[in-house]
Amino acid sequence: MKAVPLVILLALSMVTSAAQTPQALDYEFFKARVQPVFLAKRPGHARCYVCHQGTGATSYLQTLSPGASTWTDEQSRKNFEAVRRYIVPGHPEQSRLLMHPLAEEAGGDDFHGGGRQFASKSTPEWQTIAAWVRGEKLRGEREK
Repeated sequence: MKAVPLVILLALSMVTSAAQTPQALDYEFFKARVQPVFLAKRPGHARCYVCHQGTGATSYLQTLSPGASTWTDEQSRKNFEAVRRYIVPGHPEQSRLLMHPLAEEAGGDDFHGGGRQFASKSTPEWQTIAAWVRGEKLRGEREK
């Protein structure tokens, strides 16, 4: 009879452990859905790319090739690796990439030199990046 509670405890332990495991980040989702957010022009704001490209202290995006409107695959992979430093997989609200440009009234940081790119967490671009951080796959599948 004592074996039954032990089995239940082990099962609960496995569920809790799985829930705490960070989601894997999907490169294809990043390339197709997240990177365009960095290039998008939003009224009243500079594009993320303007301030965050190059080799400066706040830079994490590769400089576009002359005449290019998006990154090459090699540049995208470098962007992916660099941007990973600013996120906590599985936890959008702990990820600086999302919280830093979010309006302070919506829970964002108290300062972002590029202005408040996202007025709220319901902004489509914020939701796109949050989906990637949560582990969403390009096909809409989540890692299990």
